[in-house]
Amino acid sequence: MRGSKWGWLFTLPALGVLAFLTIFPIIYNFYLSLHETKISYMRIEYLWKGLENFNKIFSDALFWRALLNTLYFMGVATAAEVLLGLGFALLFKAKIAGKEKIVPALLLPMMLPTIVVTAFWKTLLHPDFGAINSILEMIGLPKVNWLGDPAVAMNSIILIDVWQWTPFVFIFLYASLQTIPRELEEAAMVDGASQAQIIRSIIIPLLRPYILIVVLLRLIDTFRLFDKVYALTGGGPGTATESLTLIVYRYAFGYHMFGYAAALSLLMLGIISVIIAIYIAYTRGGGVL
Repeated sequence: MRGSKWGWLFTLPALGVLAFLTIFPIIYNFYLSLHETKISYMRIEYLWKGLENFNKIFSDALFWRALLNTLYFMGVATAAEVLLGLGFALLFKAKIAGKEKIVPALLLPMMLPTIVVTAFWKTLLHPDFGAINSILEMIGLPKVNWLGDPAVAMNSIILIDVWQWTPFVFIFLYASLQTIPRELEEAAMVDGASQAQIIRSIIIPLLRPYILIVVLLRLIDTFRLFDKVYALTGGGPGTATESLTLIVYRYAFGYHMFGYAAALSLLMLGIISVIIAIYIAYTRGGGVL
Protein backbone atom coordinates (compact mmCIF):
# COMPACT_ATOMS: atom_id res chain seq x y z
CA MET A 1 0.00 0.00 0.00
CA ARG A 2 2.83 2.34 0.89
CA GLY A 3 4.62 1.58 -2.39
CA SER A 4 1.39 2.30 -4.26
CA LYS A 5 1.17 5.77 -2.68
CA TRP A 6 4.75 6.54 -3.70
CA GLY A 7 3.97 5.34 -7.22
CA TRP A 8 1.04 7.75 -7.52
CA LEU A 9 3.19 10.53 -6.09
CA PHE A 10 5.85 10.07 -8.75
CA THR A 11 3.29 9.89 -11.58
CA LEU A 12 1.43 13.05 -10.51
CA PRO A 13 3.72 15.45 -12.45
CA ALA A 14 3.26 13.43 -15.65
CA LEU A 15 -0.49 13.23 -15.10
CA GLY A 16 -0.59 16.98 -14.51
CA VAL A 17 1.23 17.67 -17.78
CA LEU A 18 -1.08 15.23 -19.60
CA ALA A 19 -4.17 16.91 -18.17
CA PHE A 20 -2.87 20.35 -19.12
CA LEU A 21 -2.12 19.26 -22.69
CA THR A 22 -5.36 17.33 -23.29
CA ILE A 23 -8.19 18.01 -20.86
CA PHE A 24 -7.65 21.75 -20.51
CA PRO A 25 -7.64 22.46 -24.29
CA ILE A 26 -10.88 20.49 -24.73
CA ILE A 27 -12.58 22.39 -21.88
CA TYR A 28 -11.31 25.73 -23.21
CA ASN A 29 -12.39 24.79 -26.73
CA PHE A 30 -15.89 24.02 -25.47
CA TYR A 31 -15.99 27.38 -23.66
CA LEU A 32 -14.79 29.12 -26.81
CA SER A 33 -17.43 27.38 -28.94
CA LEU A 34 -20.17 29.05 -26.88
CA HIS A 35 -18.72 32.50 -27.54
CA GLU A 36 -17.43 34.61 -30.36
CA THR A 37 -14.25 36.56 -29.99
CA LYS A 38 -13.53 40.19 -30.69
CA ILE A 39 -9.87 41.15 -30.90
CA SER A 40 -9.05 44.80 -30.41
CA TYR A 41 -6.00 46.63 -29.09
CA MET A 42 -4.28 43.38 -28.09
CA ARG A 43 -7.32 42.37 -26.02
CA ILE A 44 -9.68 39.46 -26.59
CA GLU A 45 -13.34 39.93 -25.70
CA TYR A 46 -15.62 36.92 -25.40
CA LEU A 47 -19.18 37.54 -26.60
CA TRP A 48 -21.74 34.97 -25.44
CA LYS A 49 -23.39 33.10 -28.33
CA GLY A 50 -24.77 29.98 -26.67
CA LEU A 51 -25.52 27.27 -29.23
CA GLU A 52 -25.63 29.75 -32.12
CA ASN A 53 -22.27 28.59 -33.47
CA PHE A 54 -23.41 24.98 -33.55
CA ASN A 55 -26.72 25.87 -35.21
CA LYS A 56 -24.86 27.84 -37.88
CA ILE A 57 -22.78 24.80 -38.84
CA PHE A 58 -25.72 22.82 -40.21
CA SER A 59 -26.67 25.59 -42.63
CA ASP A 60 -23.07 26.07 -43.75
CA ALA A 61 -22.70 24.69 -47.30
CA LEU A 62 -18.90 24.75 -46.97
CA PHE A 63 -19.10 22.45 -43.94
CA TRP A 64 -21.19 19.87 -45.79
CA ARG A 65 -18.89 19.94 -48.79
CA ALA A 66 -15.82 19.58 -46.57
CA LEU A 67 -17.47 16.72 -44.66
CA LEU A 68 -18.26 14.80 -47.86
CA ASN A 69 -14.74 15.40 -49.19
CA THR A 70 -13.19 14.23 -45.91
CA LEU A 71 -15.30 11.08 -45.68
CA TYR A 72 -14.58 10.25 -49.34
CA PHE A 73 -10.85 10.74 -48.82
CA MET A 74 -10.91 8.72 -45.59
CA GLY A 75 -12.78 5.77 -47.11
CA VAL A 76 -10.95 5.51 -50.43
CA ALA A 77 -7.44 6.22 -49.13
CA THR A 78 -7.78 3.82 -46.18
CA ALA A 79 -9.17 1.01 -48.34
CA ALA A 80 -6.46 1.43 -50.98
CA GLU A 81 -3.63 1.61 -48.44
CA VAL A 82 -4.77 -1.45 -46.50
CA LEU A 83 -5.37 -3.59 -49.60
CA LEU A 84 -2.05 -2.61 -51.18
CA GLY A 85 -0.17 -2.92 -47.90
CA LEU A 86 -1.64 -6.38 -47.30
CA GLY A 87 -0.81 -7.41 -50.86
CA PHE A 88 2.82 -6.30 -50.54
CA ALA A 89 3.13 -7.98 -47.13
CA LEU A 90 1.90 -11.29 -48.55
CA LEU A 91 4.14 -10.90 -51.59
CA PHE A 92 7.29 -10.23 -49.55
CA LYS A 93 6.48 -13.07 -47.18
CA ALA A 94 7.63 -15.37 -49.96
CA LYS A 95 11.31 -15.90 -50.65
CA ILE A 96 12.37 -13.06 -52.97
CA ALA A 97 15.95 -12.46 -54.01
CA GLY A 98 17.28 -9.22 -52.52
CA LYS A 99 14.27 -8.79 -50.26
CA GLU A 100 16.45 -7.37 -47.48
CA LYS A 101 17.43 -4.46 -49.74
CA ILE A 102 14.02 -3.87 -51.34
CA VAL A 103 11.99 -3.62 -48.12
CA PRO A 104 13.93 -0.63 -46.67
CA ALA A 105 13.58 1.18 -50.00
CA LEU A 106 9.80 0.66 -49.93
CA LEU A 107 9.64 2.43 -46.55
CA LEU A 108 11.25 5.62 -47.86
CA PRO A 109 7.98 7.51 -48.73
CA MET A 110 6.61 7.37 -45.19
CA MET A 111 9.91 8.66 -43.78
CA LEU A 112 9.82 11.83 -45.85
CA PRO A 113 8.27 15.02 -44.40
CA THR A 114 4.89 15.80 -45.95
CA ILE A 115 6.16 19.12 -47.31
CA VAL A 116 8.83 17.22 -49.27
CA VAL A 117 6.26 14.70 -50.52
CA THR A 118 3.87 17.42 -51.69
CA ALA A 119 6.64 19.41 -53.39
CA PHE A 120 7.83 16.27 -55.19
CA TRP A 121 4.35 15.33 -56.40
CA LYS A 122 3.38 18.88 -57.27
CA THR A 123 6.31 18.89 -59.68
CA LEU A 124 5.35 15.50 -61.14
CA LEU A 125 1.70 16.54 -61.57
CA HIS A 126 2.35 19.98 -63.10
CA PRO A 127 -0.09 20.32 -66.02
CA ASP A 128 2.51 21.67 -68.48
CA PHE A 129 5.95 20.53 -67.31
CA GLY A 130 5.19 17.52 -65.08
CA ALA A 131 6.76 14.15 -65.85
CA ILE A 132 3.43 12.31 -65.71
CA ASN A 133 1.79 14.50 -68.35
CA SER A 134 4.92 14.27 -70.47
CA ILE A 135 4.61 10.47 -70.42
CA LEU A 136 0.91 10.69 -71.30
CA GLU A 137 1.75 12.98 -74.20
CA MET A 138 4.44 10.59 -75.44
CA ILE A 139 1.97 7.70 -75.66
CA GLY A 140 -0.67 9.82 -77.36
CA LEU A 141 -2.95 10.52 -74.41
CA PRO A 142 -4.24 14.00 -73.47
CA LYS A 143 -2.72 15.93 -70.60
CA VAL A 144 -4.60 16.02 -67.31
CA ASN A 145 -4.85 18.99 -64.97
CA TRP A 146 -4.29 16.77 -61.95
CA LEU A 147 -4.64 19.43 -59.25
CA GLY A 148 -6.71 22.01 -61.15
CA ASP A 149 -9.60 19.88 -62.39
CA PRO A 150 -12.42 19.57 -59.79
CA ALA A 151 -13.19 16.03 -61.00
CA VAL A 152 -9.59 14.84 -60.56
CA ALA A 153 -8.00 16.92 -57.77
CA MET A 154 -9.21 14.92 -54.76
CA ASN A 155 -8.26 11.62 -56.39
CA SER A 156 -4.80 13.04 -57.06
CA ILE A 157 -4.41 13.84 -53.35
CA ILE A 158 -5.60 10.31 -52.51
CA LEU A 159 -2.95 8.92 -54.87
CA ILE A 160 -0.26 10.90 -53.05
CA ASP A 161 -1.48 9.77 -49.63
CA VAL A 162 -1.56 6.15 -50.79
CA TRP A 163 2.00 6.48 -52.09
CA GLN A 164 3.19 7.92 -48.79
CA TRP A 165 1.35 5.72 -46.27
CA THR A 166 0.94 2.31 -47.92
CA PRO A 167 4.50 1.52 -46.66
CA PHE A 168 3.27 2.02 -43.08
CA VAL A 169 0.49 -0.54 -43.57
CA PHE A 170 2.91 -2.85 -45.37
CA ILE A 171 5.56 -2.88 -42.64
CA PHE A 172 2.91 -3.24 -39.91
CA LEU A 173 1.31 -6.27 -41.56
CA TYR A 174 4.64 -7.69 -42.76
CA ALA A 175 5.87 -7.71 -39.15
CA SER A 176 2.57 -9.25 -38.05
CA LEU A 177 3.01 -12.05 -40.58
CA GLN A 178 6.19 -13.10 -38.81
CA THR A 179 4.11 -14.05 -35.75
CA ILE A 180 2.20 -16.76 -37.67
CA PRO A 181 3.74 -20.20 -36.99
CA ARG A 182 5.23 -21.68 -40.14
CA GLU A 183 4.06 -25.13 -38.99
CA LEU A 184 0.41 -24.22 -39.70
CA GLU A 185 1.17 -23.49 -43.34
CA GLU A 186 3.32 -26.60 -43.70
CA ALA A 187 0.56 -28.78 -42.26
CA ALA A 188 -1.97 -27.25 -44.67
CA MET A 189 0.39 -27.87 -47.61
CA VAL A 190 0.77 -31.51 -46.55
CA ASP A 191 -3.01 -31.81 -46.60
CA GLY A 192 -3.01 -30.54 -50.19
CA ALA A 193 -4.12 -26.93 -49.64
CA SER A 194 -3.17 -24.44 -52.34
CA GLN A 195 -1.40 -21.15 -51.54
CA ALA A 196 -4.65 -19.24 -52.12
CA GLN A 197 -6.48 -21.51 -49.67
CA ILE A 198 -3.73 -21.08 -47.08
CA ILE A 199 -3.95 -17.29 -47.38
CA ARG A 200 -7.74 -17.27 -47.20
CA SER A 201 -8.23 -19.85 -44.44
CA ILE A 202 -5.12 -19.48 -42.27
CA ILE A 203 -3.17 -16.29 -42.82
CA ILE A 204 -6.02 -13.76 -43.17
CA PRO A 205 -7.96 -15.02 -40.09
CA LEU A 206 -4.79 -14.90 -37.98
CA LEU A 207 -3.96 -11.44 -39.31
CA ARG A 208 -7.46 -10.14 -38.60
CA PRO A 209 -6.64 -8.36 -35.29
CA TYR A 210 -3.66 -6.59 -36.88
CA ILE A 211 -5.65 -5.60 -39.97
CA LEU A 212 -8.39 -4.14 -37.77
CA ILE A 213 -5.81 -2.11 -35.82
CA VAL A 214 -4.10 -0.70 -38.91
CA VAL A 215 -7.47 0.16 -40.49
CA LEU A 216 -8.41 2.09 -37.35
CA LEU A 217 -5.09 3.95 -37.34
CA ARG A 218 -5.46 4.93 -40.99
CA LEU A 219 -9.10 6.01 -40.53
CA ILE A 220 -8.10 8.39 -37.74
CA ASP A 221 -5.13 9.77 -39.67
CA THR A 222 -6.97 10.29 -42.98
CA PHE A 223 -9.84 12.02 -41.19
CA ARG A 224 -7.33 14.69 -40.11
CA LEU A 225 -6.52 15.57 -43.73
CA PHE A 226 -4.93 19.01 -43.82
CA ASP A 227 -1.31 19.31 -44.85
CA LYS A 228 -1.56 17.77 -48.32
CA VAL A 229 -4.61 19.84 -49.25
CA TYR A 230 -3.10 23.02 -47.84
CA ALA A 231 0.17 22.53 -49.72
CA LEU A 232 -1.23 21.22 -53.03
CA THR A 233 -4.57 22.92 -53.71
CA GLY A 234 -5.51 25.15 -50.78
CA GLY A 235 -8.96 23.53 -50.89
CA GLY A 236 -9.52 24.27 -54.57
CA PRO A 237 -10.32 24.29 -57.35
CA GLY A 238 -13.47 25.83 -55.94
CA THR A 239 -14.34 23.63 -52.98
CA ALA A 240 -13.36 20.33 -54.62
CA THR A 241 -10.70 19.46 -52.03
CA GLU A 242 -11.88 21.32 -48.93
CA SER A 243 -11.44 19.24 -45.78
CA LEU A 244 -12.86 19.68 -42.28
CA THR A 245 -9.51 20.55 -40.74
CA LEU A 246 -8.82 23.06 -43.50
CA ILE A 247 -12.08 24.95 -42.97
CA VAL A 248 -11.47 25.00 -39.20
CA TYR A 249 -8.09 26.59 -39.93
CA ARG A 250 -9.64 28.98 -42.44
CA TYR A 251 -12.42 30.17 -40.12
CA ALA A 252 -10.03 30.54 -37.18
CA PHE A 253 -6.98 32.17 -38.73
CA GLY A 254 -8.39 33.50 -41.98
CA TYR A 255 -11.68 35.00 -40.80
CA HIS A 256 -10.84 35.19 -37.04
CA MET A 257 -14.09 33.38 -36.18
CA PHE A 258 -12.50 31.48 -33.32
CA GLY A 259 -15.76 30.55 -31.61
CA TYR A 260 -17.22 29.09 -34.80
CA ALA A 261 -13.96 27.25 -35.54
CA ALA A 262 -14.02 25.82 -32.01
CA ALA A 263 -17.57 24.57 -32.56
CA LEU A 264 -16.50 22.97 -35.84
CA SER A 265 -13.54 21.25 -34.19
CA LEU A 266 -15.77 19.84 -31.43
CA LEU A 267 -18.18 18.54 -34.05
CA MET A 268 -15.20 16.95 -35.83
CA LEU A 269 -14.25 15.24 -32.56
CA GLY A 270 -17.82 13.98 -32.23
CA ILE A 271 -17.91 12.66 -35.81
CA ILE A 272 -14.65 10.72 -35.59
CA SER A 273 -15.63 9.39 -32.15
CA VAL A 274 -18.91 8.05 -33.59
CA ILE A 275 -17.10 6.51 -36.57
CA ILE A 276 -14.59 4.80 -34.28
CA ALA A 277 -17.34 3.56 -31.93
CA ILE A 278 -19.34 2.10 -34.84
CA TYR A 279 -16.20 0.52 -36.31
CA ILE A 280 -15.20 -1.10 -33.02
CA ALA A 281 -18.74 -2.35 -32.34
CA TYR A 282 -19.01 -3.74 -35.88
CA THR A 283 -15.65 -5.50 -35.78
CA ARG A 284 -16.29 -6.96 -32.33
CA GLY A 285 -19.48 -8.43 -33.71
CA GLY A 286 -17.48 -10.24 -36.38
CA GLY A 287 -18.74 -8.05 -39.17
CA VAL A 288 -15.34 -7.61 -40.81
CA LEU A 289 -13.19 -10.34 -42.33
